[in-house]
Amino acid sequence: MFNSILEFIQGKTGILYRNSYLLQNIDFLIFLALAGTLLASLTMSSGIIGLGALAVAGLTFVKLLTAPGEKVRMTKAELCLIIFFLIVFISLCGSTLFGLSFKGFLKTVTYILFYFSAAQLFKSNLRYGIAALFVIAAGIFFESGIAFLQNFTHVQAIAGWQDVSNLNPEQVMTRVYGTLQPYNPNLFGGYLVVGLPACLGLTFWLLVKKYYKLALLFFVGTGAGVLSLVFTGCRGAYVAFFMMTLCVLTISLKFFWQNYKKIYLAVVGAGVVVSTMLILASTSLRARILSIFAMRQDSSNSFRFNVYQSSWQMFKDNWLLGIGVGNKNFREIYGLYMKTGFDALSAYNIYLETAVESGIFALIAFLVYLGLQIFYAVKYILTSKDAAKIVLMSAALVSLAGVMAHGMVDTVFFRPQIQIIFWIMMAIISALVQEKC
Repeated sequence: MFNSILEFIQGKTGILYRNSYLLQNIDFLIFLALAGTLLASLTMSSGIIGLGALAVAGLTFVKLLTAPGEKVRMTKAELCLIIFFLIVFISLCGSTLFGLSFKGFLKTVTYILFYFSAAQLFKSNLRYGIAALFVIAAGIFFESGIAFLQNFTHVQAIAGWQDVSNLNPEQVMTRVYGTLQPYNPNLFGGYLVVGLPACLGLTFWLLVKKYYKLALLFFVGTGAGVLSLVFTGCRGAYVAFFMMTLCVLTISLKFFWQNYKKIYLAVVGAGVVVSTMLILASTSLRARILSIFAMRQDSSNSFRFNVYQSSWQMFKDNWLLGIGVGNKNFREIYGLYMKTGFDALSAYNIYLETAVESGIFALIAFLVYLGLQIFYAVKYILTSKDAAKIVLMSAALVSLAGVMAHGMVDTVFFRPQIQIIFWIMMAIISALVQEKC
């Protein structure tokens, strides 16, 4: 029915499309807005990034109303995302702090509109999805250069980013934070987690396309990005990187296990040995990784456990519809539950945060969406014969796996710098799935 309405409107506006050079090239304009949003996320504020995302959505809306034959096609996963959005809207209507929750709701609207706009663009022309990966990789390369500079100049921490009470001076790590606003190594770590698969994916995509010199450049850039992730000192990013590595190794079995089993095992074994030696050689890195397992003995861990307990109590008291979406709304309600001296801006877990803000059914809808995306991606990787497209799907899947792992211990996922890349990755999955249907 929706597409029938679009077809009727397009019939009335077709003359505008046929006589407008801009409308006939609107896909390119949408991509420019998308690329501009990605680049703005490197240094600009959340408001500017949001405006860029809305520009992408606005141009897509114009395209739907004017481009002859343009239709909206959705996967089952995207229907789950719409259900999630409707539940969030119901939660907003029931929020006791409607004004604060409405601000958070507008952010959710912006991200979801951006996702559907990117998916619509990539479904029409997958080349724009590949081009988006190149823009993401360019951002990772730029930020990696900044990270190296900050690391070797031993940039000073802006806040108490690590517990140094039980550390010797040589165990204190210089934590880089790039140029992302606000300056925070955990945000930077999350940005690298969601973006690095684009660099690695393009490395293999270029190899498949036989652009060997460019592939080497992107491989080096990927290595620089990995080192930058290490320099962040973000333990959640370390956990995510471990999960992403497992995903890459598992996916690579499809290509190497049958004919190159011994070489594959040798390379993986050498990688494990080299990584272990590098960790052991760095006193500060070793101390940082071991602090993950320190439990309550590390103040950052202890802080999170206290926040988890308070957030869980919030969820139990508001399990059906939550308290309303948005970190400002969360902070107001959290004050009624927090342990003295443990104020927090979020639940430090994206799943708990979603449940607290919008209730159990919103969490279920979101998890089903992610589960379906993973299912589609894995099925595509196992059944497709197009190596280049398998690489693209793999990059998006690895990015998703990294975000889900990082989200267990932090909520930087909700920052626009990460959201924009995440939804582009999800749009690539949807586009490839739709293409095969």
